[in-house]
Amino acid sequence: MDASDERDDADLRAQMEEIEALSSIYGDEWCVIDEAARVFCIRVSDDSQRPTLTLCLQIILPPDYPSSAPPVYQINAGWLRGADRMTLANSLEELYVENTGESILYLWVEKIREFLVEKSQSADGPEMGKTVTTEEEGHDYDEDDLPDYSMLKLTNQTAQLLSSVSDDEELPLIKHRETITDRRSTFQPHLAAVVTPKQVQRVLNHLYENKKIASATHNIYAYRIYCEDKNSFLQDCEDDGETAAGGRLLHLLQILDVRNVLVVVSRWYGGILLGPDRFKHINNCARNILIQEGYTDTSEEASKAGGKNKRPKGKKAK
Repeated sequence: MDASDERDDADLRAQMEEIEALSSIYGDEWCVIDEAARVFCIRVSDDSQRPTLTLCLQIILPPDYPSSAPPVYQINAGWLRGADRMTLANSLEELYVENTGESILYLWVEKIREFLVEKSQSADGPEMGKTVTTEEEGHDYDEDDLPDYSMLKLTNQTAQLLSSVSDDEELPLIKHRETITDRRSTFQPHLAAVVTPKQVQRVLNHLYENKKIASATHNIYAYRIYCEDKNSFLQDCEDDGETAAGGRLLHLLQILDVRNVLVVVSRWYGGILLGPDRFKHINNCARNILIQEGYTDTSEEASKAGGKNKRPKGKKAK
């Protein structure tokens, strides 16, 4: 065995020991995204009992970590922006430089926790309520190519329905389908038949209870509900920081003329920019699950793309 192989074996052993230790230390805060690809997520809060600030540290361990390469990481927190995000990133990089060649994740997590405590106790606090975006925002799509969804904002009545979900509202069956992986980014679709806005929120709440889904960099969704009495659609979409992705997803649902369905696509960012390909993967995930669940088929898809107005296959409101 040459020196390179020995170093690789040493790195693998170090990673396994570190993963085991972190899982033991952080328990439910530690989440395995893809064990084979060495993708993990750690949920970090300022206070374990009554957290006010929380973020997810998504990490990928390259084969030559810790001997000669740092972990690839992504900080997921909608409120963390601008100078604060840069300050935290710089502190993590400084820690790595100071401890090159050593396992670094525990130090990173505790540094993040320290940052959150200081931030929550500061006078200004975080800038809450702002949308998180990826570093891919605004670099690879043409605004003119996007449908106009400025009129799709929720009405006051719908917003009230979504914000006050009753416990007796039935939770629809949620389906999950195969993932698409490209350059370390992973996409997975989820689907549920919905006939009310309350059911939409119940599904979303249930999905976010799943640690893996909650740790996704983005959870993009769109839904269409057919209102027979008004012969119209109640529909909306959410980018969740993946700029323009929600609008494109809703546009797909409109093209396929599907109804009474919610589609969510989770994306775990892998550290490599995908450019416009990310929109292709999101819509391919959504199209695949719609076909697999019987909402449309390839022949109907082709005819709709050609401008014919066929009714969707099955899954109609009762």
